[in-house]
Amino acid sequence: MAYAAARPAQGRTMAPARSRAPIALRAGMLPWLPFWMGLGIGLWFALRSQPGAAHYLAASAVAVLAICLALGAGRLVRLGHVGWDRGDMLRIWGIAIFMVALGFLLIGLRSWSVAAPILDFRYYGAVEGRVVEIDRSSGDRLRLTLDQVVLERVAPDRTPRHVRISLFVTDPMPVPGQHVMTTAHLGPPNGPAEPGGFDFRRLAWFEGLGAVGYSRVPVLTVAPPHEGGMLALHRLRMRISQAMMDSIGGQAGAVASALMTGDRSGIAEATNDVMRASSLYHIISISGLHMTMLAGFVYAAVRLLGVGVQLCGVPLGTRLHKWAAGVALLAALLYLWISGGGVATERSFIMVAVMLLAIIADRRAVSLRTVALAAMVLFFYMPEGMTSAGFQMSFSATVALILSQRPWQSVQHHVPALLRPAAMLILASVAAGLATTPFAAAHFGRMSQYGTLANLLVVPVVGTIVMPAGVIAAVLAPLGMAQPALWLMGLGTKWMLFIAEWVAGLNGAVAYLPAPPGAVLPLLGVGACLVVLAGLRGTPDAARLSAPHRLLGMACLVAAAVIWGMATRPQVLISAEGDAVGVMTAQGRAMSRPRGGSFTVSNWLDADGDRADQTAAAARPLWQGPENHRQTVLQAGGRAVTLHHLSGKRGAENAAALCRKDTILVANTDLPIAKDAPCLVLDPARLRRSGAVALNPSPAGLNIVTVRTASGARDWTDARRNRGRD
Repeated sequence: MAYAAARPAQGRTMAPARSRAPIALRAGMLPWLPFWMGLGIGLWFALRSQPGAAHYLAASAVAVLAICLALGAGRLVRLGHVGWDRGDMLRIWGIAIFMVALGFLLIGLRSWSVAAPILDFRYYGAVEGRVVEIDRSSGDRLRLTLDQVVLERVAPDRTPRHVRISLFVTDPMPVPGQHVMTTAHLGPPNGPAEPGGFDFRRLAWFEGLGAVGYSRVPVLTVAPPHEGGMLALHRLRMRISQAMMDSIGGQAGAVASALMTGDRSGIAEATNDVMRASSLYHIISISGLHMTMLAGFVYAAVRLLGVGVQLCGVPLGTRLHKWAAGVALLAALLYLWISGGGVATERSFIMVAVMLLAIIADRRAVSLRTVALAAMVLFFYMPEGMTSAGFQMSFSATVALILSQRPWQSVQHHVPALLRPAAMLILASVAAGLATTPFAAAHFGRMSQYGTLANLLVVPVVGTIVMPAGVIAAVLAPLGMAQPALWLMGLGTKWMLFIAEWVAGLNGAVAYLPAPPGAVLPLLGVGACLVVLAGLRGTPDAARLSAPHRLLGMACLVAAAVIWGMATRPQVLISAEGDAVGVMTAQGRAMSRPRGGSFTVSNWLDADGDRADQTAAAARPLWQGPENHRQTVLQAGGRAVTLHHLSGKRGAENAAALCRKDTILVANTDLPIAKDAPCLVLDPARLRRSGAVALNPSPAGLNIVTVRTASGARDWTDARRNRGRD
């Protein structure tokens, strides 16, 4: 961690006049820089209220003071005021504090730059806009993302920059760049299904998405797409995607198209389910795996071609590997464009580009330094990506693969040459799987028991058949000779789907876990980073300081495991619409009704680690009464509390008579009950302000936690804060 220089015998002797920063980098400080930046980004997200000018002025002042400390440490040493060791520590602390403040300022700047109005009411009417994206929702419906949005009777300063509409009628289907019109139901992006749950509003905020909804009528074309521009390239990409799907056919064609163009609109949700259950879902997203495979294939092909040319007597010099890296970089850039340039694709391209540029610059292509550089580039470009599952899993897998190189090199000579490729693949799969499993389990609440087996059977096929065939098809397509390569690619994707279905069908293929508390993921990330960084080889100072960092990292990992293991799920959950209530029992969460709030209920059961559907959960013994008036009794603080769930107007007819002390009324229609009534009323009018509600028993009674109190006052939690900000 610390930098080093040749030191004299006395600690206060004058230091050399030259800068020691390069020595610091060689000693292993570079991998620490994105870690410190990440702490600043995480601090920004952890704040309960939106940072204001005072926060950013304070962060700027801290950054200036920290950089002055880092730059002035050498002068203090030269003047004899401090010794070498203390000077080292002052400079390191200065750099660390500066990077933390820089991360805080970067994410603040990013949030300010994407600020746009959020729809703050339910809208039904005409929607006009330009199609910028076509994809498929988790409900297996095609959906459009529009910009240049015009809403009937909505002022421009209240109109969202982007809206996303799920389609019930997909004929005719527009193309990117077309100006279209339809009649749609729109609303603000949905908040968490429960306090502390995944907040889609934050993701939508950074995507500039201010409203979501659906349309049950056809989409009409208002104006044809313009001929030029980026959307013209997007239309070309969609035509390539459709041609691949038509040529290969079925879900194998849809998967092949997703691998090459990033268009996943043709993949059915059933296919997504089996890919998730078999831990192969990462393959159908454009990730570092595909970008690395493609760049690696092009790099190897160019080098082999160059060697062949040299054998024919044509001298090409000694820089063939650099030319191959340059061509592979251009191929990766082309792949970035063809695949649509999504967040995961951009992240993958940056990592691969850094590695290829390292080859060109005669540096190690795969090292923790290249990973650190890629992470820092991403933090400058898109700092909010640090909170995503894709970022955490891809970087953890990459680091694990790098760390597994040294052990493999020490034992590979004991493995027969013919078995080395298979052994190396097994080692890579195990290392990447172990590194990504905790993050996947925390984000998705499931672990694939046979994921390593599935990846061992599929990843080699993707690397040796699917991706090379895709590259060859792209090269031959202008000549009209792509069909044989596409046929071969289709065989590979069919094999992938076969293995996915087989593994997903094995007994106990998926283990379901309850959702972790909010502190678990930060502790996992910080702990893993500290353990890895403490193990870096460096100077004696770095070795001396590594032990406390390693202990702190292990303490964070243990704390994450303990917090997750001891966490309990909320006893009562109430949806933000008042249409679903679930109470935890010994058999699992018992739902008040078999219908209503299905998306929210599905999220609750997933977070419980429960495989039951809503119908099965509603059949669990607890609730009594007709469907429009379900009731049960809760024990809290030594008192019996009666919980009523009222549905529709008939269910709400007797609400006033039911309102008494130790009674909770939940309804999906507004109840005419005064605010000072003795009962607790949770109807749509009140839930719109609070969001979903969790109730937990305590010695004093029921502890009430709402989404509003858990999420805090951030830009994405209150649409009214963003009127006129576009």
